[in-house]
Amino acid sequence: MSFDNEVTARINDNSNNEKLILSSQSFMQESIRAKYSYNFSWFGRPIIQYPQDMVALQEIIWEVKPDLIIETGIAHGGSLIFSASLLSQLDLFDFMEEQNNSRTKVTKRKVLGIDIDIRAHNKAMILKHPLSPWIEMLEGSSTDKSIVSKVRDIAQNYNTILVILDSNHTHQHVLDELFTYAPLVTKDSYCIIFDTIIEDLPNDMYPDRDWSIGNNPKTAVRKYLELNDNFKIDKNIFNKIQVSVAHDGYLRRIK
Repeated sequence: MSFDNEVTARINDNSNNEKLILSSQSFMQESIRAKYSYNFSWFGRPIIQYPQDMVALQEIIWEVKPDLIIETGIAHGGSLIFSASLLSQLDLFDFMEEQNNSRTKVTKRKVLGIDIDIRAHNKAMILKHPLSPWIEMLEGSSTDKSIVSKVRDIAQNYNTILVILDSNHTHQHVLDELFTYAPLVTKDSYCIIFDTIIEDLPNDMYPDRDWSIGNNPKTAVRKYLELNDNFKIDKNIFNKIQVSVAHDGYLRRIK
């Protein structure tokens, strides 16, 4: 059996491994209480993500090779830097191929970040980062008509688009984001919705937040998929990594 086939078999086995699943669920609950995701940075900026989700996203970006990544939610900017670092590498590989084949690539890759409140000190650190040439930011609500219009204007210049939703986690906001941004995702690319895990956690995990069981990104994903058959949950990603805040949140566009 080839190595790739061995990996596929292990991932499939994970979906039925009750001990692994229960231990992963236990770790997620305890690590969220301990604010585990706040411990990490990427190229010097806090990223507030689980390493397992970061590795999964890296694999997706390598597979899809997007020209544009649209991200809602900026915080400290670590996720933008993460995406920009990978897009810059893809641009480098394109450049190397161009040198070998005398081929010219017209469009430079970009990550577009949207946040209702980009804190001045975070914005300053992002703009002075060496990867800032790959980053553009828009300040405003991700569902505001003027912001959406600007995003669509930018998106029309790119061929392959990936979307990451990680801003306000209420059901209605995420559902509105899905209807707004998922149509921009190109076939075989992904719309990734973070913090679907809220549905599977006790309500006391987020006592000072607007989201809760029954009102969160996972419920929005379920509703969106009831009304739209262009996407399918990529179960293999969660079966592979187990430790994730995006259970059922990796949506692949299938048509």
